[in-house]
Amino acid sequence: MAATGLAVFDTTLQKTHAWLKDVMHELGTDDRHQAYLALRAVLHALRDRLTVEEVAQLGAQLPMLIRGFYYEGWDPTGKPLKERHKEDFLRHIERYFKTTRQGEVDAERIARAVFRVLARRVSKGEIEDIVHILPRELRELWPQIQTT
Repeated sequence: MAATGLAVFDTTLQKTHAWLKDVMHELGTDDRHQAYLALRAVLHALRDRLTVEEVAQLGAQLPMLIRGFYYEGWDPTGKPLKERHKEDFLRHIERYFKTTRQGEVDAERIARAVFRVLARRVSKGEIEDIVHILPRELRELWPQIQTT
């Protein structure tokens, strides 16, 4: 029997679980909630540094449930952010985890883990577009094969 009784919801739940499992594997954890927080924090930090067009193009490739929290709270005013340094990007991830009371986090490890998952699950062309837009310091967080 289907979990929700509606195929579109069951499919997005299944896809979201697969994405979370990938993030859990990359982080070396069995904590699904931590994987969710990592995915959400990195997607929000990334989203706010992309053009509106790239935000929409990436969003179109995300499973429906992930797309929902990707866009949650998004205000395109003043975007993309003009921050150019890796430390600024990582600080956004750290702040997100602090607001959720998750304690100390290795924001760079989290960013790299989520970027590896994105590089596998989003089309190569879209990843290349995203990486091309980002400042060099942020490009270096992506898997090497995606930055050439």
